[in-house]
Amino acid sequence: MSEKRKGAAAPVVSNFIRNIIDGDLASGKFAARGWGGKPGPAKSHANTPPDPAKIRTRFPPEPNGYLHFGHAKSICLNFGLAHDYAGACHMRFDDTNPEKEEQEYVDSIIQAVQWLGFDWRENIYFASDYFDFMYEAAQYLIAAGHAYVDQQSAEEMRKNRGTLTEPGKPGPWRDRPAAESLKLFGEMRGGVHADGSMVVRAKIDMASPNINLRDPAIYRIRKATHHRTRDKWCVYPMYAYAHPIEDALERITHSICTLEFEDQRPFYDWLLLRLAEGGLLDKPLPQQIEFARLNLTYVVLSKRKLIQLVNEKHVDGWDDPRLPTLVGARRRGYTAEGFRLFTERIGVSKADSWIDFSVLEDCMRENLNEAAPRRIAVLDPVKLIIDNYPAGQQEDCHAPNHPQKPDLGKRVVPLTRELWIEREDFVETPPKGYFRLFPGNNVRLRYGYVVKCLGCDRDTQGNVTAVHCEYLPDTKSGTPGADQVKVKGNIHWVSVAHACAAEVRLYDRLFRTPHPGAGERDFLLDLNPDSRKIITAQLEPALRDAKPQDRFQFERHGYFVADLRDSTPGVPKFNRAVTLRDSWQK
Repeated sequence: MSEKRKGAAAPVVSNFIRNIIDGDLASGKFAARGWGGKPGPAKSHANTPPDPAKIRTRFPPEPNGYLHFGHAKSICLNFGLAHDYAGACHMRFDDTNPEKEEQEYVDSIIQAVQWLGFDWRENIYFASDYFDFMYEAAQYLIAAGHAYVDQQSAEEMRKNRGTLTEPGKPGPWRDRPAAESLKLFGEMRGGVHADGSMVVRAKIDMASPNINLRDPAIYRIRKATHHRTRDKWCVYPMYAYAHPIEDALERITHSICTLEFEDQRPFYDWLLLRLAEGGLLDKPLPQQIEFARLNLTYVVLSKRKLIQLVNEKHVDGWDDPRLPTLVGARRRGYTAEGFRLFTERIGVSKADSWIDFSVLEDCMRENLNEAAPRRIAVLDPVKLIIDNYPAGQQEDCHAPNHPQKPDLGKRVVPLTRELWIEREDFVETPPKGYFRLFPGNNVRLRYGYVVKCLGCDRDTQGNVTAVHCEYLPDTKSGTPGADQVKVKGNIHWVSVAHACAAEVRLYDRLFRTPHPGAGERDFLLDLNPDSRKIITAQLEPALRDAKPQDRFQFERHGYFVADLRDSTPGVPKFNRAVTLRDSWQK
C-alpha cells in the first residue's frame, strides 16, 4: 500500500510504524482526554501543546553538537509522520547535560531542521522547561518507596550492578528510609554535597535480566551553569529519566527512537506507570517505538569520531563539505529535497542493514538533475586557437539553461578566436574509440561550429600549451548547415576573453573504504587523501554573478554550488556536490 504525499519526492510506503499508528487511530487509543483533538495539560507543570493533532511525534536532539545524516532520517521520519496523519511534531531540546550544551548548538539544530523543510510551528520545547516537575516527580518516587539516594562511588555501583550473566547486588543505601533520602535530595539540590558524591536511583530490581532495570540513576549532582536556567540547579535529571517525562507532559503519542533504546523501553514504561499511579501523569501514556538507525558506508556517524576529525584538523571545521553533518552537506551543495527522497527510498525497518553511500548520491543527482540550471566550466584548461577565425571578432552562441525545461530559455555564450577547452579533449595519438581533438579530426564546439584539429604547440618540457584548429563557417549550431558535416565528438569550451577564473573544490568521499575503522583498525588510516582537490577553473561569464548556495550542473563534470561561506560578490568559489555518474562503482 502506498500513497503520494503532497510535496513529497516519492510515494509514501507503508511500514511497521505506520501500521502501529493506523491501529492506534482505529482503536481510538489516544482519543481519550482530548488527545485526538486540542489537548489540555497533563498537569499544571505541562507546557501545553496548543494545536489539535491526531498524533504527536517529537524530534529530541541534545544541544551538544551538530546534526548529521542519521539525524536527517529521524527528522524526516518524525515530521513526515506528523504531516501525513494530520498530527504535530514537537521540536524538543533535551538539555539535561549543562557541561556540554551551548546556544550555538541550539541555533544550528534549528537552522538544520528548517533547511530540511520542516516547521514545528509553536511546538518548540526544552527539557529544562520541566526541571521543576522532574524534581517533584523524583521526590514522589522517593516518598513512595520507588527511589532512594545512594552514596556508593561510581566504581562500587558498577561492581554491584552485575553482568549480563550475573545478577546485581543491593547496595548499602538501598533500604534507607524515605525521609532520609528526601532530606539528602534536598541537600543535593542546595549544593551541599560534592559532584559525584551521591545520586538518586530508581528502586526496581537488582536481579533483573535487563541491566537497565537494576536501579538506574535518575538524578546526579552537577554544579554547572546551564545555558538556559543558569545557576538555579545543582542537580540534573539523567536522560533516561527526563525523556519519558517530557513525552508524557507534551502528550506525545508515538515516541520514535533508534534500536539502541529498545532495552531502555522497560524503564520508560515503568517510570511513566509509577508517576501515573501517583496521579502526576494522566493516561493514556506515550508509546515508545524503535527503528533501525542509519548505517551508511564510507562515513562515520559516531559523535566521538566526528569530534576527533574536527579537533585534530583532518577537516576544516563542522561545516567542512566532506563531513556527514547537515551544515557540511549544505555547504557541499546537497539539497533538502535530496535528503527527503533518500529517506523515502531507504524506508524504515526494525532490522539493521547497511545503505551504500551511492544511494544518497543518486538521490542528490536525481534532485539536482531536475533543479540545477546548466553552465559551462573548464576544470583543466588548455588554450584552443581557431586559426582562421578573425582576431577581435566575437559572436553569440546560445545554450539552453536546462535541456528538459525549454521554458527556462537560453543564455548567451560568447565565441572568440581563443577558447579554453579541457586538456583531456586533445591527444596527438588517439587511442581506439577516442572521438575528440587529434590532428586531422573534426569535432563540434558545443553550441558553436565544427572545427578541424591542425596540431598543437608545446613548451620546452613537451607539455601542450595550445591546440590549433580551423572552423567550418557554415556549420554553426542552430543554422541550416549545422548537420552538413557529421562528427562523433562534441566538446565544451569557454572564451578566453570572457572567462571567469574561479576556485573550484573537487570534493569526494572522506574515506576510501566502505567501513572505516572496521575491526580494530584506526579509522583515520582509512581517510581518502583525494577527498578534496582545489583547482582554478575557467567558467562561462554567467557564473561570475553566482550567489552563495546557487547550484548548477557544470556540463560533463557534475553538480556544483557557490560556497555558502567563502563566496563574495563577483568572486564565487564553487564546491562539487556530486559527479554526474558514480565514479566509485567497481
